[in-house]
Amino acid sequence: MESAEIRRRWLSFFEERGHAVVPSASLIADDPTLLLVPAGMVPFKPYFLGEVKPPAPTLTSVQKCVRTPDIEEVGKTTRHGTFFQMCGNFSFGDYFKEGAITYAWELLTSSVADGGYGLEPEKLWITVYLDDDEAEQIWREKIGVPAERIQRLGKKDNFWSMGVPGPCGPCSEINYDRGPEFGAEGGPAVNDERYVEIWNLVFMQYERGAGDGKEDFPILGDLPSKNIDTGLGLERLAMILQGVRNMYETDTLRVVMDKATELTGVRYGAAQGTDVSLRVVADHIRTSAMLIGDGVTPGNEGRGYVLRRIMRRAIRNMRLMGATGPVVQDLIGVVIDTMGEQYPELVTDRKRIETVALAEEAAFLKAVKGGTNILDTAVSETKAAGGTVLSGDKAFLLHDTWGFPIDLTLEMAAEQGLAVDEPGFRRLMQEQRDRAKADARAKKTGHADVSAYREIADGSGATEFTGYATTQGESTIVGLLVNGVSAPAASEGDEVEVVLDRTPFYAEGGGQLADQGRIRLDSGAVIEIRDVQQPVPGVSVHKGSVQVGEVTVGAAAYAAIDITRRRAIARAHSATHLTHQALRDALGPTAAQAGSENSPGRFRFDFGSPNAVPGSVLTDVEQKINDVLSRELDVTAEIMSIDEAKKQGAIAEFGEKYGERVRVVTIGDFSKELCGGTHVANTAQLGLVKLLGESSIGSGVRRVEALVGVDAYNFLAKEHTVVAQLQELVKGRPEELPEKIASMLGKLKDAEKEIEKFRAEKVLQAAAGLAAGARDVRGVAVVTGQVQDGTGADDLRKLVLDIRGRLQGDRPVVVALFTVAGGRPLTVIATDDAARARGLKAGDLVRAAAKTLGGGGGGKPDVAQGGGQDPAAIGDAIAAVERLVGETA
Repeated sequence: MESAEIRRRWLSFFEERGHAVVPSASLIADDPTLLLVPAGMVPFKPYFLGEVKPPAPTLTSVQKCVRTPDIEEVGKTTRHGTFFQMCGNFSFGDYFKEGAITYAWELLTSSVADGGYGLEPEKLWITVYLDDDEAEQIWREKIGVPAERIQRLGKKDNFWSMGVPGPCGPCSEINYDRGPEFGAEGGPAVNDERYVEIWNLVFMQYERGAGDGKEDFPILGDLPSKNIDTGLGLERLAMILQGVRNMYETDTLRVVMDKATELTGVRYGAAQGTDVSLRVVADHIRTSAMLIGDGVTPGNEGRGYVLRRIMRRAIRNMRLMGATGPVVQDLIGVVIDTMGEQYPELVTDRKRIETVALAEEAAFLKAVKGGTNILDTAVSETKAAGGTVLSGDKAFLLHDTWGFPIDLTLEMAAEQGLAVDEPGFRRLMQEQRDRAKADARAKKTGHADVSAYREIADGSGATEFTGYATTQGESTIVGLLVNGVSAPAASEGDEVEVVLDRTPFYAEGGGQLADQGRIRLDSGAVIEIRDVQQPVPGVSVHKGSVQVGEVTVGAAAYAAIDITRRRAIARAHSATHLTHQALRDALGPTAAQAGSENSPGRFRFDFGSPNAVPGSVLTDVEQKINDVLSRELDVTAEIMSIDEAKKQGAIAEFGEKYGERVRVVTIGDFSKELCGGTHVANTAQLGLVKLLGESSIGSGVRRVEALVGVDAYNFLAKEHTVVAQLQELVKGRPEELPEKIASMLGKLKDAEKEIEKFRAEKVLQAAAGLAAGARDVRGVAVVTGQVQDGTGADDLRKLVLDIRGRLQGDRPVVVALFTVAGGRPLTVIATDDAARARGLKAGDLVRAAAKTLGGGGGGKPDVAQGGGQDPAAIGDAIAAVERLVGETA
C-alpha cells in the first residue's frame, strides 16, 4: 500500500466517523519557542491548553513534521530521519479511552477491502501505563487482546506531557511484531526493534506540576474535560504494509535513493559507507523539498540554517559518492513527483522550489571552493603554532561565513592530521541559537511569563479587534502587567502592558508594524502606547508607560490610535500587495513573498529570486504599480473559507498560519491576497510609490525597499534638487548628465594614471643613487635608507627590486628601504639568491625591522613587507637590519 493511500484511508476513516479534517499546518511553527513543527499535535496545542476553542469536538489530520536534534545520526541507522508524517485523531471532551482504542483497532485490523489497513490482529502487541487498569481492561475485554500480549510500562515510556505544567496523561501504544528475524521474542518491553511502535494513544486526563525530565513531576489532579491525542507514524506503517525492513526502503524514500544511484553509480547495499550516504541524501533531499515548499529559504539563522545544513549535507554526500556536477534538480524533482500526490502544492510550486534549491547548490559549491582556502590557512596556522586541534571559533567561522557543515570541517581537518574543538564550536552555535530564540521571545512577550497572558485570556477571553472599522473607541482594562508581572494597578512612570476587552490598536503581525497611540481612563490617567503584540493567540497586549495618574484593572478606558501613523502604514501595506503582484507578473510565480515589513511611509518586501532583478525590470515594476494607482482601484476585504479563497486565486504568505475562515484583501482586478492587515480604501490614496532598489538578503531571496506617499514625494524632491545642482555645475540638460559626468570621470581617471606614472618614475629615479651608495657588510652589498614620505607600498617595492637588480653580480645583495605612509612606518626588504644562500631571508629581516617599529610583517624569502606604529623608530629599525645582516652573513 503506497504512502498516499495510507494517508487517504486515515482521513477518510475518521471523517466518516464525524471528525473534521484539518489540513496539515505549515512546517514553520507558529510558536516562538519552536523553529519547526516537531510533532503532530503541535498545531493543536492552543486547543489542549484552552487558549483557543477548537473548530469541532473531534478532529483528524496528517501533519508534516521535522525533527533535527539527531541530524548527525541520520543515515548511520535506519531509524533516524528528519521529515515524517504523523497521522492523528483528536477529541476535546468527546470520546475518551474506549472510543480511541476502538477506532485504532478497527482501522488497523479491518480488511483492505473494507477501508482498513489489514494488519493481522495476532501480530499486534499493546503497552499500557503501569497503573492504567481501565485501558488494560478495554483492550482485554472489549477488543479481545490476550493478556499475554498486553504489557505495562512506567512513566518514562507510557506517560505523556508537554514537558511543562499543563495537560498530561497515560499512554497506550500499539506495536507490530515483525517476526524472529528482527530479534528475540518477549514483546515491546524486551525488543523494540522487533516489536515496532506504530500508534500512540494519549489519554489526557490529568494536570501536572513543575518538574524535570519525563518522570520527575507531580500530578496535581484531574482535568475539567478529558481529551484524546493520538499519533500514528505514517512511514512506520508504510514500512510494514510495504514489506520492507526500514523506512528508507519505503516508496517515498527509495525512489530518491534510486535516483542518487543513477547519478553516482553507487548501488544501495554494496557497502556500509555508501549506504549511509544514500540514506542521508534520500532523507535530506525530501526534507529540503518540504521545507522550501512551506516557504523556508536557506540562511545562516533559525530554520533557514536547518534547511541550509541538511541541503549541504545531502550535496556533500553526493560528491563523496562520486557526483561531480549539479544533482539537486534531479533529486528534488523525484521528491516532488512522489510526494505531490499527498501535497499538490509541491507540484504547483515546482518551479519556485527548484529555483531555491538550485541557487543553494550553486552557493554551496562556490562556498566549498572559497571555504577550503580559509580552512587550509587555518590548518597551516595551527600547525605552525605547534597545535593539533583546530579551534572552535575557526570551525564556527567556516560554518557561519561559508556554510561549512561541522562534519565537513571535521573530515577535511582530519585529512590534514588535525582534530577540531567540537565542544567549542557547539558552544558558539548554541550561543547563537539562544540569542535568536531570546530575541524572538522578547519581541512577543517583553520577557514576561506567557502564563500571565494565558490567565488573562482564561478570565476575559480574546481581545475584540475593532480597528478595521474605527480608530478609537470605548473599552475596559481586563489585564495589567507591571515589569512582566500581573498587577492590580500601576502608577505614573510605570512601564506597563495593558490588555483591553476590545481595541482599535493593530497588533504587529503579517509584516505590519503595530499601532501607537494613547489610552485614557475616566479618572484622567493616560497611557502612552508604543507597541502592541499578541504573545498568545487572540490576546492583544498594549505596551507603554503611564504618563499621568493611576491605572487599575477593571477601569473604563478610551483607546485612540495615532491616525497619521496608521494611514501611513496602511498606504505602505497596500503598496506591498501591489509590489508583490507586479513582481510576480514580471518574474513569474517564483517571486513569492518571503517576508515584509510595513512601516509609516515605507516598506520592504522580500521575495524569491535566484538572481538580481535587472534595473530595467525594476523600473517596469515601479511603472506598473503607479499605473495602478492612477486607475483609482477600490481596496476591499472579505471573510471567506480558505477553500473559497484558494478557488478565487488569493495568494497566501508562506509561513503564515490560517484558520478555516480567512480575510481576503482585493485591489480591483489587480491583486488578491490573504491578509489580516489594514489598508487604504482606494489606490489613489497612495499617491506615489518609489522603489529605492533591490538587494540580496540570502540564498535565493531578494529584498525591495520602497517609499510611499509623502515620503516618496520628498525623496524625489531631494533628487530633483541634486539634479538641478549638477546641471548648474556641468552646464547641461538633465538627459545629458550621465554622458557629461561619465566623460568627466574618464578624464579624472586618465589624469590619476598620469600622476601615478609620474610619481613612480620620480621614485625610480632615486634607484641609481641609492645603488651607488651600497655598503659592504661582511661581503654583502647592503642598501638601507628612508625615502620620501607618502611613497606607497607598491612604489616602494618597485624601487627595492630595481636596486636589487642593479646590484646583482658577484656579491650577495640586501636592500631594505623605509618610508612613512599615512602616518605609519612601512618597509620592504629584498634579497638575492647569493644572500639567501648565506642565510639572509627577507622575511627574517622584515620581522626584525617591524618589531623595532612596533608592528609586524612577513613574506617570502626573496621579498617581504612590514610596518609598525612608530615613525620615529625608523633609524633604529635600519640599524636592526644591518646588525642582523652582520650577525648572519
